Amino acid sequence: MTAIVNVHEAKTHFSKLLDRAHAGEEIIVAKAGKPYARLVKIEEAAKPARKPGRFKHLLADVPSDVWFEPLPDDELDLWEGKH
Repeated sequence: MTAIVNVHEAKTHFSKLLDRAHAGEEIIVAKAGKPYARLVKIEEAAKPARKPGRFKHLLADVPSDVWFEPLPDDELDLWEGKH
């Protein structure tokens, strides 16, 4: 369903026109009796599925010591439960 409204009516009832457009109605705003703009609902864009690890190739050449300082053996043993 399409409704045609003039600019003055659109300014006066903009909030109501937004609600109608959001409900699925197409609103044409006319200026001097000629169609000038269209007010329609924006459809939600489908979000692409996440793909874990898709950028791991970017880190392939980065040495591991950049990310973490190596732990001394005695501290590493504590973390691993080796007292």
